[in-house]
Amino acid sequence: MLLSIVIFLPLLGVVAIALLRGLGATAVKGIALAIGLITFVVSLGLYTEFNADTAAFQLGGAPIEWIPSLGISYYIGIDGISLWLVLLTTFLTPICILAAWNSVEKGLSGFMMSLLALETGMLGVFCALDLFLFFVFWESMLIPMYFLIGIWGGERRIYATVKFVLYTMAGSALMLVGILALYFQNNNSFDLTTLSGPFEHSNLLFLAFFIAFAIKVPLFPFHTWLPDAHVEAPTVGSVILAGVLLKMGTYGIIRFCLPLFPDAAVKFTPLIVPLAVIGIIYGALVAMVQPDLKKLVAYSSVSHLGFVVLGLFSQSGAGIQGSVLQMVNHGLSTGALFLLVGMIYERRHSRMIVDFGGLSKRMPIFATIFMIVTLSSIGLPGLNGFVGEYMILLGSFVQGAFSKVYVVFATAGVILAAVYMLWMFQRVMFGTLDKTNENLPDLNAREIVVMLPLLLFIVWIGVYPKPFLNKIEKSVEIVVTKVQTEPAIGQLKEGVLPETKLALRETQHEENEKETHTK
Repeated sequence: MLLSIVIFLPLLGVVAIALLRGLGATAVKGIALAIGLITFVVSLGLYTEFNADTAAFQLGGAPIEWIPSLGISYYIGIDGISLWLVLLTTFLTPICILAAWNSVEKGLSGFMMSLLALETGMLGVFCALDLFLFFVFWESMLIPMYFLIGIWGGERRIYATVKFVLYTMAGSALMLVGILALYFQNNNSFDLTTLSGPFEHSNLLFLAFFIAFAIKVPLFPFHTWLPDAHVEAPTVGSVILAGVLLKMGTYGIIRFCLPLFPDAAVKFTPLIVPLAVIGIIYGALVAMVQPDLKKLVAYSSVSHLGFVVLGLFSQSGAGIQGSVLQMVNHGLSTGALFLLVGMIYERRHSRMIVDFGGLSKRMPIFATIFMIVTLSSIGLPGLNGFVGEYMILLGSFVQGAFSKVYVVFATAGVILAAVYMLWMFQRVMFGTLDKTNENLPDLNAREIVVMLPLLLFIVWIGVYPKPFLNKIEKSVEIVVTKVQTEPAIGQLKEGVLPETKLALRETQHEENEKETHTK
């Protein structure tokens, strides 16, 4: 019951705004912010009631028949993996509403309604345990995001919106085929919890799901829609896109690709890991040469999420656990970066790095917060980015199911991140203060309130990540067990592990000898 309230409470805000928008802009913003805050407060109950000692799905209740003739039900629940993504979504939404308080001039009610409807779609994706319901939520979040970019975006918003929709729909078509194939192999049921392999054509099914999720991440070479969408989206659209929507891709990989098709996951790891490493280095190098602050942060997402994919396919507990935590870390740090870029854009109406310089002299509060978030993004010890990346690299190097050479190359991405982020910070914050920037005001009280919660969690996770990791551990163990053991069992049945067969024959021979001696 509580989980359903969290998912659909934002829709109550949509209805309220639709009915009361005649009261004026202040009322619309107040309703949206109130609903966003209430949703977050209610979602905290999920954390307090969540049992970290089990990997089972919780807090969703029994399935409710929706379309019984087709085996479709309303079935929701969360585990340690989806818990933090749900909380991240409810945490970022009121922050985005407050950040957009004075920046939306046209169609304010439609903007707030789209933002709240998008929250429901994203929450549904992370909670759905019925494949059809998952697909409905997956597609429904596309509609409000389409409007957010297409109506309130930049000059090339139509191009960016169409590109975003086409890429997503192409992936969705593949995923739908995969869902239907699983449906017919699961006794005409979409219930995710009853799915148990091996499945026919598992390699093709894995690719159908993986490509759909790789587009959403986005993993190289499916990344080309992301920079355009980020640059043209309004500030809060970029925050939600980077903070939550991209995580739907990595969430799909750990929820579907790894546990449902462990044999195929192991088989395609040698192909996927190089793509992740290429994305890490390519994203960093392209970010380094960007003249636009927003595009620089956009390409940094390609690099950072390459680390997440690397950790997911490490098949190690530390690597996968670090990836889940890094999803949250990226949402916090990159979301904060987009907010800061938006704040300076509202003052200067430019995102070009060359137009700035010496801002720390005029905007010390802005510079201080920007510095903390920048250091978080490059993985400074003591801040959140370090914990996730360290666990990913450690798990991949020590227990990874691929060559350590890939981890060495991936580590170069950490160094490159320091290069492009610190170089950008130096050019924007230090040097000679341009005359056109002399009158730029520092952050006001509202903007400081927007940033403080993000800074709190950036430091908290960096200093004391245990409360976050404890909730993830059991759910990750199940995924690791499936990926490590089921392919080995399959290989044993097919006779692919001769050393294991030899060991079994020797054991059987010893038992026969003991039996003969006893007689």
